Amino acid sequence: MADLLSLSAVFLMLFFLGFQVLRTGLHHIAFHKVEPLLAGMTKNHYFGILSGLLATAILQSSSLIMVLTISFVSVGLMTFKQSLGIILGANIGTTATGELLAFSQFIPEWTLVVAGALLLFTNLKVFFGAGTILFGIGSVFVALDGFESLAPMIVELPLLADAINFTHLNPEAGVIIGMVFSGAIQSSSAMTGITMSFLNQGVISMAASIAIVLGANIGTCLTAVLAAFSTGKQAVLTAMAHVWFNLFSVLIFLPFLTGLTNLAETLSSYPIKQLAHIAVLFNVVSVLLFLPIIGPFEKFIIRFHGKTG
Repeated sequence: MADLLSLSAVFLMLFFLGFQVLRTGLHHIAFHKVEPLLAGMTKNHYFGILSGLLATAILQSSSLIMVLTISFVSVGLMTFKQSLGIILGANIGTTATGELLAFSQFIPEWTLVVAGALLLFTNLKVFFGAGTILFGIGSVFVALDGFESLAPMIVELPLLADAINFTHLNPEAGVIIGMVFSGAIQSSSAMTGITMSFLNQGVISMAASIAIVLGANIGTCLTAVLAAFSTGKQAVLTAMAHVWFNLFSVLIFLPFLTGLTNLAETLSSYPIKQLAHIAVLFNVVSVLLFLPIIGPFEKFIIRFHGKTG
């Protein structure tokens, strides 16, 4: 038991280390391009969606993009209305991580780790940035392989066994699991990756996995809410719009969890790809549903959380 918990902790730390190093590398190379992208492409909601999508896909963090957006709103570089498009786009952009993780069988993780580690010793900015990205991606996939190898033993732990059995009977409960754990670790992408490891080993159902990913969309909103504290009213409105959009999206799709599961199974023969693809579809369709009502949605946020100052 102690060895199992120790190995699980090691792989978990390696996963987060790799994810943080990956983000650092992407930040190192592309952050200076992302800031003007967010600040400049907000002429209308469509430009905002595109900028939010691209910025999140590049930096691999919807939480970071939301913090940047809230910062821009708080200092007057962007209005609450302009931030709405970025919120929608960030939700689509964050699915890029899941799509990357879905191709784990084609990733030579140890080659990436070694090549990345060697590049970290160079003084050239581009090579150093490339090294952090390679090392980060490799570490993430090594950790995911570790999770998969331990999954059959982990699920034999009484508490986890009971929780997994409960999700088999009540897959909707996965929303709570995804929401709580994603909020705790501040990353829906990380929650998706861990869920994929368990799904690939067949220890958790597709329906429960989809529910966990839906819940992770809500849990990751905690970062935006925390970032909005002690800021202006418009920044608070931006954070709350992020929360409400994700909450409404999950509530709309949760009754159709069985249908989503059946649809996912038609998208690929590999379970982890099914989960990645359905996450993309969920977020894209959610954005398409909200676009026609973005005006009333804006008024709802202002009315519910106070008028802008």
